[in-house]
Amino acid sequence: MISLDINLNVLTRDLSLYLENQVKVGLFGSGVGLSLVLGFSAAYTCYYLVSVAKKPQLVAGGKKFYKFLREQCPVVSETYYPTFWCWESRIQTLLRPFVTAKPGVTYRNELIKAADGGQISLDWFDNDESPTHPDPASRPTVILLPGLTGTSRESYILHMVQQSRDLGYRCVVFNNRGVSGEMLLTPRTYCAANTEDLETVMEHIQRTNEAAPLMAAGVSMGGMMLANYLGRKGRATCLKGVVLFSAGWDVFECTASLEKPLDRFIFNSYLTSCLQASVDRHRPVLEKAYDIDHVMKAKTIREFDERFTSIMFGYPTNDDYYHAASPVHTLRSVQVPMLCLNAADDVFSPSHAIPVEAAKQNPNVALLITCHGGHIGFLEGFWPRQSTYMDRVFKQFAQAVIEEGTYSKSPIWSIAFLVIIEKH
Repeated sequence: MISLDINLNVLTRDLSLYLENQVKVGLFGSGVGLSLVLGFSAAYTCYYLVSVAKKPQLVAGGKKFYKFLREQCPVVSETYYPTFWCWESRIQTLLRPFVTAKPGVTYRNELIKAADGGQISLDWFDNDESPTHPDPASRPTVILLPGLTGTSRESYILHMVQQSRDLGYRCVVFNNRGVSGEMLLTPRTYCAANTEDLETVMEHIQRTNEAAPLMAAGVSMGGMMLANYLGRKGRATCLKGVVLFSAGWDVFECTASLEKPLDRFIFNSYLTSCLQASVDRHRPVLEKAYDIDHVMKAKTIREFDERFTSIMFGYPTNDDYYHAASPVHTLRSVQVPMLCLNAADDVFSPSHAIPVEAAKQNPNVALLITCHGGHIGFLEGFWPRQSTYMDRVFKQFAQAVIEEGTYSKSPIWSIAFLVIIEKH
């Protein structure tokens, strides 16, 4: 990728030349107009370089993990230059699904049975043309899990599939129940606190590809589910490590942030309607066990969870569910390396709730915190159609742990990823 420092200098030069040419043809009509525009441009550029473009904060509980990341993943030490015309949190969050391209990916779908009689949809990208790992039995496998109402067709999923394809790896996307077109066979969907479906998927993938290194990464609600899974399983997991993107660490703080007037208007109401639409699609099955009309009257995510999610999974109160769903409570029990990327300006996961001190106490955990990036945004470059900062973190980390091998003799440091992602 071309240096963003070079791009910024070129952009400033080209902008000045453009404005000068416009004055010559009479767009601004006088030298005063040019001075104003050039003055504003210079001031904005200075503000951007001083206050917006910054190196991320890397916090790690273990020296070996910290050293590995600094040496093998240079992206964690580079200054992050958000797209200069849309670096604000909400704009980054809103624009990513629209401005980023959707790479073409052909999946092979598989439906597997759950213990309660339900079915789980997996979308496989086998990458049979892989030049670096031609043997499918040993081809590294990247597990991608979209969060909330996301599916294997979200742009962020497709970009990580593309990154994995370039590295020669196989991908499998774990779609939460009922979101990717398959029918619900039982009156049950999913939540961040319950990891039974995730355990079923992990066991199935491991049995199917016993000789293949497993990689995985998790984003937003999916990242929360993964962190809770790791915290509860400890060492008893087939995953060797994980990376999380934009995970919400404390659900109480996340919902409180999203209930502020502006964020409730922009994000909360929309996400609530997406959840309700998913429920309504499966009304014939769900209305046998739940008051769907009452659920459809919810105005916020909290009200939806109070009327549906917490009841479905048997929690006495919604507060009990939110406590169980918050990964901050299971972080100390994570026994495999876990890299977590968050933006400090993410309204879905407010910075004051990022567990910096808890991460310092666990040698298996590292936090990478950027000043800007929003929620699964991390846009960079003048026109961010292709890869984002998040994608570069994913690709470098994946390549490092698969191609460079371990940085310790202990198998605990043989890292894998699970990508879980959230649809906006």
